[in-house]
Amino acid sequence: MGYRTIECLAGQLNVRLKKPHFKRFLTAKAVVSDTLVYLVEPITFMNAAGDAVRQALKYADASIADLVVVCDSLDLPVGACRLKRRGSSSGQKGMESVIRALGTQEFLRLRIGIGRPERKSQVVGYVLGVPPKGEQLLLDEAVRRAADAILQLVRENPERVMNDLNQSPS
Repeated sequence: MGYRTIECLAGQLNVRLKKPHFKRFLTAKAVVSDTLVYLVEPITFMNAAGDAVRQALKYADASIADLVVVCDSLDLPVGACRLKRRGSSSGQKGMESVIRALGTQEFLRLRIGIGRPERKSQVVGYVLGVPPKGEQLLLDEAVRRAADAILQLVRENPERVMNDLNQSPS
């Protein structure tokens, strides 16, 4: 869901993601409310996303305080969005990689719920598979809400955005 959210943002901001030479991510720059914003999409395996995030922070001359990581979550209902200031990886491999690479859990993360399959043995196929049409509509709306929340973070404090976003989808 993270890459879909970044692509949604790129479309809203009318920018195109490009790969800098010798980097492990795609990036685009945009100005939002007089603030320079970097969109970053790792192009690594999920369990190496942290290396790309660390490299992108250096590339953008940004700090961890500037970072918002977007990822999917099996622990949230399909289409739910949650913004948090800190926390564990909740078993999400990409988030584990980011925490390990940055050496901290203290950064904003925006999780998009994809629900959970009936059996643990189905998780990989479920995460990588195509959702049923009804769920796809909920996920598409969640991606739009997540992209809007990221833009809102540029203008407002995280608590305000959390209050707006961390509600069940309608």
